[in-house]
Amino acid sequence: MTSTTSNIQFGDAVSSVQANNINGDVHIGRHENTLDRLPCAEDAPFNSYARQHEHGCLSDTRVDLLQEIHSWADGQDERCIFWLSGLAGTGKSTVARTVAHSYYTNQRLAASFFFSRGGGDVSHAGMFVTSIAVQLADNVPASRCHIRDAIAERSGIARQSFRDQWHHLILYPLSKLREATSYILVVDALDECDKRQQYPNHRAAASRVRLCVLLTSRPEVPIRHGFGQMADSKHKDVVLHRLSPLVVDHDIGIFLEHWLRIIAKDCYYEDCWPGAETIKQLVQSVCGLFIWAATAFRFIQEGGQFAKNRLRIVLKDSAVTDNSSEDSTSSEDSGTYNQREILPEKQLDSIYLTVLKRPVRQYTKYERKKWYTLMKEILGAIVLLYSPLSATSLSRLLLRSIEEVYRTLHELHSILDVPQHSTYHIRLHHPSFRDFLLNKDRCRDTNLWVDERQAHTALADKCIQLLSSLLKQDICGIGNFGARAAKMERKQLEHCILPEMHDIQLRDNDKHYLHWLEALSWMGKVSKGIFAISSLESIALDGDCPDLYAFIHDMKRFALYSRLPIELAPLQVYSSALVFTPMNSIVKKHFADQLTQWIKNNEWSAYLQTLEGHDNSIFSLVFSRDSTRLASVSNYKKAKIWDVRSGKCLQTFRVYNDLVAFSHDLTRLASVLQDNTIMIWDTSSGACLHTLGGHGNVSSIAFSHDSMQLASASRDGTIEIWDASSCVCLHRSEIYNNDFIVKAFSHDLMHLALVSNSTSVIKVWDASSGTCLQTLNSDCKYVFSIAFSQNFAWLASALRSNTVKIWDISSGACLHTLNGPNADAISVAFSHNSMRLASASASDDRVIKIWDTSNGACLQTYKGHSRAIKSVAFSYNSMQIASASRDKTIKIWDTSGSACLWKHEDHKDNVSSMTFLQDPMQHILDTTHCRCVRFDFVDSRTKRYASHPLVTLHSLTWTARGLSNNTIEIQDKKSNACLKTLKGHRDSIQELVLSHDSTRLASTSKDNTVKIWDISSGTCLQTLEHDDSDISEVFLFNNSTLLVSTLVDSTTSIWDTKSGTRLQILKTCSLFFLPRILDLLYPEGTLTQKTTHCSINIAADHTWITRHDEEWLWLPAEHRPGHFVI
Repeated sequence: MTSTTSNIQFGDAVSSVQANNINGDVHIGRHENTLDRLPCAEDAPFNSYARQHEHGCLSDTRVDLLQEIHSWADGQDERCIFWLSGLAGTGKSTVARTVAHSYYTNQRLAASFFFSRGGGDVSHAGMFVTSIAVQLADNVPASRCHIRDAIAERSGIARQSFRDQWHHLILYPLSKLREATSYILVVDALDECDKRQQYPNHRAAASRVRLCVLLTSRPEVPIRHGFGQMADSKHKDVVLHRLSPLVVDHDIGIFLEHWLRIIAKDCYYEDCWPGAETIKQLVQSVCGLFIWAATAFRFIQEGGQFAKNRLRIVLKDSAVTDNSSEDSTSSEDSGTYNQREILPEKQLDSIYLTVLKRPVRQYTKYERKKWYTLMKEILGAIVLLYSPLSATSLSRLLLRSIEEVYRTLHELHSILDVPQHSTYHIRLHHPSFRDFLLNKDRCRDTNLWVDERQAHTALADKCIQLLSSLLKQDICGIGNFGARAAKMERKQLEHCILPEMHDIQLRDNDKHYLHWLEALSWMGKVSKGIFAISSLESIALDGDCPDLYAFIHDMKRFALYSRLPIELAPLQVYSSALVFTPMNSIVKKHFADQLTQWIKNNEWSAYLQTLEGHDNSIFSLVFSRDSTRLASVSNYKKAKIWDVRSGKCLQTFRVYNDLVAFSHDLTRLASVLQDNTIMIWDTSSGACLHTLGGHGNVSSIAFSHDSMQLASASRDGTIEIWDASSCVCLHRSEIYNNDFIVKAFSHDLMHLALVSNSTSVIKVWDASSGTCLQTLNSDCKYVFSIAFSQNFAWLASALRSNTVKIWDISSGACLHTLNGPNADAISVAFSHNSMRLASASASDDRVIKIWDTSNGACLQTYKGHSRAIKSVAFSYNSMQIASASRDKTIKIWDTSGSACLWKHEDHKDNVSSMTFLQDPMQHILDTTHCRCVRFDFVDSRTKRYASHPLVTLHSLTWTARGLSNNTIEIQDKKSNACLKTLKGHRDSIQELVLSHDSTRLASTSKDNTVKIWDISSGTCLQTLEHDDSDISEVFLFNNSTLLVSTLVDSTTSIWDTKSGTRLQILKTCSLFFLPRILDLLYPEGTLTQKTTHCSINIAADHTWITRHDEEWLWLPAEHRPGHFVI
């Protein structure tokens, strides 16, 4: 095959598969093999241990087909994908194994992935890319170092989108190979991949190396549709059940002759047994299905010395099926179609019925009834469970003896792989048996047919009993609340989570909810659990069960809010998750006996969850029309699509600059290149759909709310409206001059709002006619944001003057002036029904407010971001709002309630320092914007005082203020007269701390010194040098005889203020909860005695409270401390 650069478009072929991301970062140790840290499906390769008994094609069979595949892979065919489709049982997997083995032998197999429904990790695409990467490193050694580099550079690669994994772990390493060669990737049984959704398209150039993909599947509609979206020049298709019947019958004849000859030899039959005529009868019964031939062979072989009798049974039963099929199809016009499509399925059903009925032929009526009950229970579990189980595990689950399991399956080895070792997994020989057993129309004997719904219910009951006996707190016996899930072997837990949660009755399982979440976290399946809870919530809502709905809804809130710590460290479900859950939470009340009594909010706040993953400030948000997904764009060329229900990042895109727009169905993304070309991309495949040119200096782009049109505006005053599907320009006009810029388009793109760069004017234009409809005077020279209401009746503007205005577009009147934020309002957004307006502040206020558009009343206030908010967006159903911030996070808020997130809060700016007054029930806080507040704990009254941002007060009769000239000024509070000026620091003052008796003042400076001053005389009593380390915090103790300072490197020093001597250096994380220091302050012996117990500290990054040097309690972002007082 050619070695020139070509596009690898594997994602096009598998657009029907869901790429489930693996939860958990890849932690890389200093000496460990980074490849060992990639999650890998062990049963995926063609030569895995579980597949060792699966055979390839016999010699002289599939000759033409295999030659065609080899010619495609080895020749000059530019089609990168070979799609081999066929009905169940036509031999697709056998061909795939044969091809994989051939290229593996020739060292040209990149990797193989054999999907299997009910096969655990190989039943979904969650480990698809990472498994291929691990195999690629082994099969193509030259790629190993490049794959390791990709893992080292991106520790969280296993949790990233399928697109990013494919690019960094597969395409990039292949593109770095020097040899000009081609490799083949074999993907079998794509139709058996669970929960299929649209698969990303991985269109990328791989220089010098070509990756050929052999893909097999049944011809299911979603997969056919995926190929239908691709150009014929990109894929080659072969349909197995459309091959010449003569060729197929010839191959099956060779197959039967080979295996029946083995039976004849084992049973000492004559060499000519069973004879050409019998082989011919069997071939006629096969109807092109190799799985029929294989099942019949195994059934005959199991007969041992009675193999001849088994053969007669097969011939007799197949003859009956032939006759019934001919009768049923004789009146059909499409007889050929029925013979090719319907008869094979009937023949397959017949052989399965023959195998299943064989054990009961000699049983009494009582014995037969008992056997049928046991058989349906065991087979039902085997075909329905998410992952295969061993005989031992199956017996535990079903509460049956292992002897009962083996006796029931003893004569079913022709349809089941039953290992002799009781700890090895029992597997189906072929997935068609599952389809047969669960279909009442195919499995015509009601004694054998498994009712899927009833079987699931029975399994759920069994699982509940098993869970009750197995699940408990700290199931692994770790004993460390900070133990990471990513470092834990998960296989030992898989037997605990057998059913889907849909099947579990919560009235019996609610006591194990936390245990269940812990187990899910160890296995990296928290997102899957949240999906299951959401499904249960919908069922409970439709079922008119208010109590059950309330409990499940609270379960979802609990899991969403605490998803980050639970995924990180599973035992945090009993620590951080419960501690920071509101006191009135149903989950918290239910598990009150497991909760340490912490004081927290009584009710759930409006805050739902935080989405993290961007590495820079986020400036744009778009909800999908179904309100389940959210698109975000950050600075420095990155966009993401999130699943709002689970908090999972579905896709990540690279964009060229900040001019990016998502369609509201999130199927397309428009971005502007440096040359002002507009590119429209398919978000599912990554393919460039259209390129739009002609603009000069594009300033704004937007999709209409129905996603049917795209508008673009340039600084030369040109507006163009495009059809988003065909990208035909529908309208073009020049309607404004360079003094104006476009701030917003209406939802139908027919109107736009312009803002002048030099005046306070806002103009509303009709895009089609070029007419100015309205001129609004905002009284502010800078307008941050503009939003149109859905009905185009109103316009909202966010102004630098700390106000938001709502305008009537038709009259030009200002309906409401909202003086909400105490900082610039940078973003506004209307709800879809136009009844509410959201506004977000730009600076350190970090407040989101929800307004009633009819009367201007503030309905709700949200706060939780640590930095300025850049964008807000309502969900289409108006039930949620998303906020994006410079803190690199997105927060999702519930707008349906009216709970206030922050209580007893009177500050409008950051708190920069604080101290206690001598009255223990009062303290003073200093904020960053010249306000000082005295707070009374008893009656919650506050008093405000003007101050410099660096001031910390202790007495209300005077003020200490750090000035810009590196001096400290003591002022009389009443007269503002300067009492003293303290000089000595060589750089700016950072913090001032007063002693409790008001006689000493400690000051820290950027010159890395702490000075201790006598307030009455203004004398510098002591200068404490801190080398080259920045000082974080200082405190005075013991009547100012001791000073404790912490540095940014987490070093804590204790000083004698009289002598200036450093008494001790401690390696700790913070002064918060520092018993070790308190021991030194109040010692039984000397100050320098060594303490024997470990402290409780806060980690340097303020994310954990540590206990005995172990991470103990994870702190949510909104509860992480900024300053401390001891």
